[in-house]
Amino acid sequence: MSPDKLTYMANQIAGFFRTRPHDEAVAGIADHISKFWEPRMRNQLFAMLAENGSGFDPLVVEAAPAIRKPKQAA
Repeated sequence: MSPDKLTYMANQIAGFFRTRPHDEAVAGIADHISKFWEPRMRNQLFAMLAENGSGFDPLVVEAAPAIRKPKQAA
């Protein structure tokens, strides 16, 4: 997926949860991405955040540690 599209999608999720209390918003973002994004998308998200994380909503960056890491291939 293009980096711009992935950033856009993550930021859309943050925008949805922004109206909730801060801790609930961060948890909601992490839960949504963990449940609904396929492992390749989550791996790309983690790689982009590790590289520089530019363009991501601060709530996405804050939620990242709580996002489930994809299982490694055997």
